[in-house]
Amino acid sequence: MADHEPDAHPQGAGGLSASRAVATTGALLSSNRAPKVQLRHGEGDKRHLTSFQGLVALSLDALSSVAYGPEAIALVLVAAGSAAVGHTLPITLAIAALLILLVTSYCQVIAAFPDGGGSYAVAKRSFGPTVSLLAAGALVVDYVLTVAVSLAAGAASLASAFPVLRPHLLATCLVGLAVLTALNLYGIADSARVLAVPTLLFIVSILGMVVVGLARSHPAAVVGAAEPLPAHEALSVLLILKAFSSGCSALTGVEAIANGVPMFRRPRVRRAQRTELMLGLLLGTMLVGMALLIRRDEVVPRSGVTILAQLTAGAYGTGWLYVAVNVIVTLALGLAANTSFGGLPVLMALLAKDHRLPHLFTLRSERPVHRYGVVAVAVLAAVLLIVLDAQTHRLIPLFAIGVFTGFTISQLGLVRYWWRERPPGWTRKALLNGAGAVATTVATLVLLVTKFTEGAWAVLVAVPLLIVLFRWVERYYARVGTALGLGRTPPPPHRPEPEERLVIVPLSPGEAISALSERALGAALALGGEVVAVVVSDTPDELGDLRAEWERWNPHARLKILDSPRHAVVRPVVEYVRRQEARGRWIAVVIPRIEPPRPRYRLLHTQRDLLLAASLRDHTGAMVCFVPFPVPN
Repeated sequence: MADHEPDAHPQGAGGLSASRAVATTGALLSSNRAPKVQLRHGEGDKRHLTSFQGLVALSLDALSSVAYGPEAIALVLVAAGSAAVGHTLPITLAIAALLILLVTSYCQVIAAFPDGGGSYAVAKRSFGPTVSLLAAGALVVDYVLTVAVSLAAGAASLASAFPVLRPHLLATCLVGLAVLTALNLYGIADSARVLAVPTLLFIVSILGMVVVGLARSHPAAVVGAAEPLPAHEALSVLLILKAFSSGCSALTGVEAIANGVPMFRRPRVRRAQRTELMLGLLLGTMLVGMALLIRRDEVVPRSGVTILAQLTAGAYGTGWLYVAVNVIVTLALGLAANTSFGGLPVLMALLAKDHRLPHLFTLRSERPVHRYGVVAVAVLAAVLLIVLDAQTHRLIPLFAIGVFTGFTISQLGLVRYWWRERPPGWTRKALLNGAGAVATTVATLVLLVTKFTEGAWAVLVAVPLLIVLFRWVERYYARVGTALGLGRTPPPPHRPEPEERLVIVPLSPGEAISALSERALGAALALGGEVVAVVVSDTPDELGDLRAEWERWNPHARLKILDSPRHAVVRPVVEYVRRQEARGRWIAVVIPRIEPPRPRYRLLHTQRDLLLAASLRDHTGAMVCFVPFPVPN
């Protein structure tokens, strides 16, 4: 039987929101005070976030991207030789300018869409269903790649501190993924309180590394093995654009605050905008500071360590601070990966409510979590990590394409919104968002062109396939709705007379007279009408004793023995039900089912009950009921 689960209440629409408000259980107080009722998300201002709490809860995904954004730039530029890595600074300044543009744009998104401005919701409102499906497909890719990139970057950071892990990056990622999946299936809440310590430690570690590193005249230590970096490509405009596009992966997550506006305390718009500005200031400072260190110290990719680990060693040396910062970075990246376990299941629940994904994605377990969405995130991320061998530089181009597709759709949707609403100053706002859309479109196209043969084609295949899937599911549910006559009032249901009702109880010969059959026959008699106990045997002539004992027992039900010369058990019952249906009778089949005390004991019982139920559903119109018979310990 299907699981019964409480209705889902998904909050927000697509985007990398890092947390959900936590509802606390009310306690029954003394009789002269009313009991407290458990609050849902959106009820009670104390459960909402201040600007600082919003920064802590919603910015970790964006801030932790400094662990791989600058490295993505260096890995592209090094194709033109180690000297070309010095161009990381001007490229980072260009990315910082785009960050300012995006932060300003998302402040406008917060004001225009105070209920949450995820690109799926914006596209659905501004462009209609077709573009919203494109946004949904890009977001699904984005969420899955968030998990994969964060875990891969976290494993690389951990291996920088503990070299013994270097040959086992994929295994490290899969272990981390298994832990996150288990925690999310068990049910955890990403509150500001939970994220406060690791987020603050991460911010202090990175800013401290920048300040201390710039204060030093030369690096305190150098880690990693040098490797030859021959130039095999000229430093061209295309290479610079390619580095810019790859480095834009550092901007992922800046939209999370715009998606989580309902989570803030009143005045929500002002608090969310303040938080967005703080995020932009912190992220921009980190990126530019790291780029200055890369240029001054001539940091290039080295074997076995990340660029961030090299900068950390240059600032703090290779003592306990170096190890601690790498562990903090790994923890931050793990928590950033966890945002997808909160975000994608919610997006999938919204798509399911729109009949674009199977409705099971709206179901929540008692914890409550969208367990099917959590499993889907884990499986897709695991496949991606295995296929690309947990290599961050191979994952980032795919990641950036999904991120910037969402950025572009959101910005264009806002341009259309300003055009329709035309509030005061709408022209300036539309131009700003239009400029942002152009910049993110250029970044997306450059990545698609330059990384097409290196895996970017997979995004061009995955997103259209997701759109086809959404459309196919939507059409199926439309057919189901038409068949069910949804929206129309059907005629009154037919109530069969007692003589038309037939309740069939299939029993095995050895259990025909037992506590199991007594329980099943009692349930059948409660339904009313004629009750028939059906026993299938390949030697019906030898069941004379069963007939006689049945008569002595007199359970108020007729015994029917079906002959089965081919030793079939299921087919004779199905054929008997079909014959009775042909006579115009209303049929119910009550199937007794032994419930063992432990799941492992289920293998010791025949699966006849499940096979019979499946065959009856496939080949008859009978109502099928299970009557459980628990076996005590």
